Amino acid sequence: MSTAISDKRPSSSLQGASLPKWAPYAIAVGSVVVAIGIGLAAGLDSTVQRGLIAAILFVLGTYVIASRVEGRRQAKDRIATSLVWVAFLLAVVPLLSLVWTTVSRGVKVLDIYFLTHSMGLIADSEVGGGIYHAILGSLQQVGLATLIAAPIGMLTAVYLVEYGRGNLARAVTFFVDVMTGIPSIVAGLFILSIMLQFDMQPFGFAGSLALAILMMPVVVRSTEEMLKLVPNELREASLALGIPKWRTILKVVLPTSIGGIITGVMLAIARIAGETAPVLLLVWGNNLINTNPFEGAQQSLPLYIYKQYTSGESAAYDRAWAASLTLIAFVMILNLGARGIARWKAPKTGR
Repeated sequence: MSTAISDKRPSSSLQGASLPKWAPYAIAVGSVVVAIGIGLAAGLDSTVQRGLIAAILFVLGTYVIASRVEGRRQAKDRIATSLVWVAFLLAVVPLLSLVWTTVSRGVKVLDIYFLTHSMGLIADSEVGGGIYHAILGSLQQVGLATLIAAPIGMLTAVYLVEYGRGNLARAVTFFVDVMTGIPSIVAGLFILSIMLQFDMQPFGFAGSLALAILMMPVVVRSTEEMLKLVPNELREASLALGIPKWRTILKVVLPTSIGGIITGVMLAIARIAGETAPVLLLVWGNNLINTNPFEGAQQSLPLYIYKQYTSGESAAYDRAWAASLTLIAFVMILNLGARGIARWKAPKTGR
């Protein structure tokens, strides 16, 4: 006599009700509508105030509705997700507002003429002029700073990761941490004190030295983290074959991490490209084209923006916004270039 076995599973009641996928969007829209109504009733004209009210209502509304439908445990998970979304919007909205304002106001005078001419003898109150001298100065100053800071920073990171032991390594790490938090004006004052000792006049290379001081700890930290990501098995395999340590670093460790190292250097360049205080102290600015960074005052994009905006003239405001848009584009190109180089230099793994 055979026994029939049923494949049917017993119905489970462990899974309770859940909110539909569109529920968070509906709660968000409702929060915005209620926040607008509260703002109108209370006479709040600020969009920021209404946005904060909407964010609070969104979090509270998500928790109340989710706890009623799904239970308190799932409601806590949803409120955590809501807080993440609110934090994301709080970070993105100011960024989008900044980009929109810069683009909308910067395109007024941004053209080929603006990029290929200097201020020359044009006064701040007059229409015309350009930023060619500022672009040239920024490229030279940042380029020289990179030539100084990048090799020193990378060699320091190699020492800390591959050779650093004992008190010297701890001292180097400590001073790198201290340099990371140095204000830019302090770096400029340090180079200025040296210039005063030798009775030197402002020149572009002095600004490069201050920018190199600011760039160096960023390069050290980023390179150090990339070198630590290289598996020790690769080092041990190379050393087991009798290859010297210096050659292992040169042929195995650095090629493996070169993508991340280049990305770190590019981000460090983007970090110093917008510095104004050291350039203001050491370079002073120049409305004429100066192609020699080792003699005479030079201009740079951040300093040009500062001087144009503080002049208080309408034409100067337009030039300042156009230069700001150019500087943002320059930093964006650096970031895109860093990503491209990182992908190109990343080690290829075959199957």
